[in-house]
Amino acid sequence: MIHNDQELAATQERIAYLIRLLVQLRVTTTLEEFPAVASGYHAEVARMQQEVFDYLSRHASEPIPNEQARYPLRGQPVQYDEPTLPVAQEDWNAAH
Repeated sequence: MIHNDQELAATQERIAYLIRLLVQLRVTTTLEEFPAVASGYHAEVARMQQEVFDYLSRHASEPIPNEQARYPLRGQPVQYDEPTLPVAQEDWNAAH
């Protein structure tokens, strides 16, 4: 989340850098490689552009939204119960 104009400028510079990189990748990678190589950069540019739009959508006098409300689990302790034990295939929720 962008909090001030200095962070806005840094984010815009980073977006410009990634776009220049994508321009180079379009000609230096093969047709087969390009989607895999470029997809992460595309996603990062889209994410940062959304942050810029969010920042510019707030009036300068508006308070910055509370990040804790947006991400309520951020900073909360994480507990793993016996993380090194093997898991049976039928115990995986994602497999269902």
